[in-house]
Amino acid sequence: MQYFPECGGLALFAGTVRNHQHGKDVQSLKYTAYKPLAEKMIRQIEQEIEQKHGVSYVRVVHRIGHLNIGEVAIYAVARSDHRREAFAACEEAVERVKHEVPVWKEEFYTDGSSVFVEGCCIRTDFAAVSGKQSGQQAIQANTQQAIQQTSEQPPAQLHSHSSECQHEHHHQGHSH
Repeated sequence: MQYFPECGGLALFAGTVRNHQHGKDVQSLKYTAYKPLAEKMIRQIEQEIEQKHGVSYVRVVHRIGHLNIGEVAIYAVARSDHRREAFAACEEAVERVKHEVPVWKEEFYTDGSSVFVEGCCIRTDFAAVSGKQSGQQAIQANTQQAIQQTSEQPPAQLHSHSSECQHEHHHQGHSH
């Protein structure tokens, strides 16, 4: 991590895989994402939060691949002059990545079943906002535009736990 001598506040968050969800025993999770798009969106969120909260540094790393109980799925760090801004920036970074970035979560249960978590992190209300296209059309257009812009982004920081990166955009599971 970089050195920030002006910063007295350092907020850290690590979200780990827990062993239960809605009364079911969880064995493990698998996160999937289209890495160039997810990384681009995470970098944009970091920059927006730095500006909004006036903090010196925000970084989020979301792991993809298969994760076992107790393993860290998401890390967030924020540095600022004071603790209050660091805490606020760190919390907002985690919440925004969880709800805005297309990372899909599949839960594997001890009974042998599995399910993608319901919901989706990509907005489906663009039709209501724009009044021009259906939610699905808006998702496709928004995703295509972001994919086209990914080649202009700096190197990735989304980390894969394994060598596999599934491109499963057809699953509409909710992230995290």
